[in-house]
Amino acid sequence: MTRLLLATALGIVIAVPASSETFRWASTTDPQTMDPHAVSSAPVLGFLNNVYEGLVRRGPDMTIEPSLATAWEPIGDGEGWRFTLREGVTFHDGADFTAEDVLFSYERAGSEESDVASWFAPVSEVIVVDDYTVDIMTTSPQPLFPDSIANWMMMDSGWAAANGAERPSRDTENFATRNVNGTGPFVLSDRQPDLQTVLTPFDGWWGEVEHNVTEAIFTPIQNSATAVAALLSGEVDMIEPVPVQDAERVDSNDGTRVIRGIESRVIMLGFAHDHEMLRNGEPNPFSDVRVRRAVAHAVNVPAILQTIMRGSAEPASQLVAAGTSGYSDTYGDRSAYDPDVARALLEEAGYANGFSFDFSCTNDRYLNDESVCQAIVGMLAQVGMEATLDAMPVSNYWPELREGNFDMYLLGWSPGTFDAEHPIRFLVHTAGERLGTWNFGGYSNPRIDELLPVMQSEIDPEARQAVMDEAAGIIQEDMVYVPLYVQPLLWGVREGVEVTQRPDNFLILRWVSIE
Repeated sequence: MTRLLLATALGIVIAVPASSETFRWASTTDPQTMDPHAVSSAPVLGFLNNVYEGLVRRGPDMTIEPSLATAWEPIGDGEGWRFTLREGVTFHDGADFTAEDVLFSYERAGSEESDVASWFAPVSEVIVVDDYTVDIMTTSPQPLFPDSIANWMMMDSGWAAANGAERPSRDTENFATRNVNGTGPFVLSDRQPDLQTVLTPFDGWWGEVEHNVTEAIFTPIQNSATAVAALLSGEVDMIEPVPVQDAERVDSNDGTRVIRGIESRVIMLGFAHDHEMLRNGEPNPFSDVRVRRAVAHAVNVPAILQTIMRGSAEPASQLVAAGTSGYSDTYGDRSAYDPDVARALLEEAGYANGFSFDFSCTNDRYLNDESVCQAIVGMLAQVGMEATLDAMPVSNYWPELREGNFDMYLLGWSPGTFDAEHPIRFLVHTAGERLGTWNFGGYSNPRIDELLPVMQSEIDPEARQAVMDEAAGIIQEDMVYVPLYVQPLLWGVREGVEVTQRPDNFLILRWVSIE
């Protein structure tokens, strides 16, 4: 395919690189917004980590390190955390970064309009001690708190006020949706949603420059064949993800290679727990745990891993991958594929003749997501559950789920703290203003709600693991979600391009090097 033909396929004109410092990359999903507090998803947070910064950040090995804070220490006997801020930092428009911006960013990110409010559930108050010292007070000891705010990004209070962006907006646009004023190493130069986004280095960045990128151009390419063609022809320097069926082709091609890893993301099925009726007007079977267990036994995960994922993924039994902090070895076994057990459970629940329902799925968010969903439709049909697949772009998907327009749905979750507490806080706790904000199905269990603050505050490792084990057992017994597999990481890069692949699947441009 020629450069002209490919540019036509993408719907934009991609010029031949003028210099080796121009870095072009593509992914299936365009960031839904440029607002760091509006949408808690990896495509948004990963992209914006290049232009906004937090008090802390994660290094190449995922350890927490200083960013806009140079130091932090606990206050008293678990009363909170004191952060010492970096002096001499400016936003992209030249405004100074101070403690007032931290307070504003807390009020904004912790507001009911924010999608990241769960990060601040244990926070009682943020106190400005002086221009470069902030105390974040908590309702109980929070040993994991610095880890939990690695993606909490600081915004300029004056810029937000001047542009009417004092609060985030998930479903409608405001100035911060398409414009950026961060402190990070890159500046937003051009934003054309679903077409391209251009970043250039921020000359006033406080940090040590390790990259040689003079311009970074991101292009969303939903069609995997087009993305692979773009990489092989040199139109882009990197694609993410490489379709598993094309990984060998990319790896054997002269001038390209595949970087492989395992993402921290578990792909799972979620249910409408609290809906009285299905979307078709029939009573909701998924409120019965026996039906949810039937789904777990009906889905042939080994077949999905072998045929669709080509052996690149690993089966999952919990909401986090094995090896994650807080993972429960006690509940390490997942439900076995057994259609007969599934049919028996359906009969016991009163659905011997099966039922019909809608199955919501993304078609541009997770690796081979629509193909996986299509396979699941066929597997469920074999036991009498007739699913109508409703696959859609992720930009439409999250609003539909938030409105409750689903019966069963596909979800991928990567724990921002790399601890099993994280998905419990977001996905399992009873939904409220700051907790359970991604608990779309409305699951509620008082014991889970009691355990969450304990797992957040317990310092003794053995005592904490006992709490994590109890929670894992409840989640598995209630089949709150059906964990399927841990998603693989497959990045395709051209020769001469060096990138750092982390298990959160964030591309950090300050670590990109181009020969």
